[in-house]
Amino acid sequence: MINQVTLVGRMTKDPDLRYTQEGRAVLNITLAVNRHFKNASGEYDADFVLCTLWNKTAENTAKYCTKGSIVGVTGRIQTRHYENHDGKRVYVTEVVAESVKFMGGRRIEEKEKEEVLPF
Repeated sequence: MINQVTLVGRMTKDPDLRYTQEGRAVLNITLAVNRHFKNASGEYDADFVLCTLWNKTAENTAKYCTKGSIVGVTGRIQTRHYENHDGKRVYVTEVVAESVKFMGGRRIEEKEKEEVLPF
């Protein structure tokens, strides 16, 4: 069986690194991945994909990436479920990252702001 996913997208928010009780670093990020076709309005939609990163990968991503950073994630799809506070079963589908590549620096808008120097 093959279960492999490769995504390239922008992080939708700043990373929030956490640690398990056993001391393992874990980071949940959401990637906005553009679709390759336009919708009925002539615009490109995006899918928002939940990704879970572990250990050193999680720590490095939290250290070097911010909201809007372009990252490439290779991993596997995993499903899980849990009971919420109302007792309802909630199903989650996510990508568990095996590797993360930092594809770009800061967002273009931030670079443009820095290029305008008052003289």
